[in-house]
Amino acid sequence: MFNWATLNVAEQRAALARPQLADSASLRQQVQLIIDTVKLQGDKALLSYSQQFDGLAANSLQLSEAKKRSLLLALLPERKAAIELAYDNIRKFHAAQLPRDIDVETSAGVVCQLKNRPISAVGLYIPGGSAPLPSTVLMLGVPAQLAGCPRTVLVTPPGKPDADDIAPEILYAAELCGIAEIYTVGGAQAIAALAYGTATIGKVDKIFGPGNRYVTEAKQLVSQDVAGAMIDMPAGPSEVLVLADNSANPAFVAADLLSQAEHGPDSQVILVSDSAALIDAVKTEVATQLQLLPRKDIASAALSHSRYILTENLAQAVAVTNAYAPEHLIVQTCCDDELTEQFSSAASIFVGQWTPESAGDYASGTNHVLPTYGYSKTVSSLSLSDFYRRYTVQTLSAAGIRNIGPAIITLAEAESLDAHANAVRLRLAALNNINQG
Repeated sequence: MFNWATLNVAEQRAALARPQLADSASLRQQVQLIIDTVKLQGDKALLSYSQQFDGLAANSLQLSEAKKRSLLLALLPERKAAIELAYDNIRKFHAAQLPRDIDVETSAGVVCQLKNRPISAVGLYIPGGSAPLPSTVLMLGVPAQLAGCPRTVLVTPPGKPDADDIAPEILYAAELCGIAEIYTVGGAQAIAALAYGTATIGKVDKIFGPGNRYVTEAKQLVSQDVAGAMIDMPAGPSEVLVLADNSANPAFVAADLLSQAEHGPDSQVILVSDSAALIDAVKTEVATQLQLLPRKDIASAALSHSRYILTENLAQAVAVTNAYAPEHLIVQTCCDDELTEQFSSAASIFVGQWTPESAGDYASGTNHVLPTYGYSKTVSSLSLSDFYRRYTVQTLSAAGIRNIGPAIITLAEAESLDAHANAVRLRLAALNNINQG
């Protein structure tokens, strides 16, 4: 347990440090090689990587409609109902975010507009493997559907024993979102295929979705290439910070910490409290609940990065929280509503003892695609607006150019941009000639 008041600045910074990421230089080289190979060899590279990384001798790459129908028959009714409930709530919340175009006459004869149009082609990366994520299909597919993106592509790692043995939960979520184009490709090679295109997988304009460090690095690399694709946001390992006082239920707090720890060995969980007694009780609960988890080995590895921080009061706890800038922030205190307005850097906040972080992960309606690793200080959670491109339109009448033309000329001359000024002068002269004629 760290006693915040006794730490110097360097020690406080160390207490809030994220887990060290793997050797980025080596990782970047490996991922760049994969990207370059896919750019050069296309589908051939995808099939080769499927054999190398997934152990599959064959992969048709695109999931057929017949296979999808067959797989959907295995979907358990209770899971189907849960996916439908989550879809409805996510759609309700995101539908409320629909943008509106703006039309303003800034001066007489000068009309400025802000317009919103859906991105033409979006690619959704859905992790698979040991923990397929149908919830992520909904978090990405619902806003793409609401925005009206003309083409939405889903890629997910191939299944076992056959490449097209994809989890039916993923397929049903995709069907609700109107996604018909599904490919059985994962890893950095999937990101490269989306960014540059192959004979089978057409290029997209923007890539969304979480993944392992290879996927994350690939997204960063293709977003830095003008021939590549834009991405949703930078991301790192998942994390949660719980701010709780002595009124909190230790079992609830421990469960919330473990729910994040089981994501991966590089996840980080932090408890910040002004109560030493609560921290001790939570530690005991974590040890007890951990033993019951099927993924306890993964959670145990994540707990090695955990922090228990004791503060002098709740005001100091808020300051610690804002300094850390958590992906997920859970607040369980006697004054939740008051504190919630004081947070300045969390990506998503879960308020009160009945609001586990799991609610936002699955079915409350908010989006679980969030900036991590401190990026939430400046980067926002995914929303409907991320699936639009916004652009401006301006229209000047003859009266409009007369009204603001002289000011434009003055400003252009002040910046020594004579051609800018001349583009206005010529028009004003033409108007004068018309009037004189």
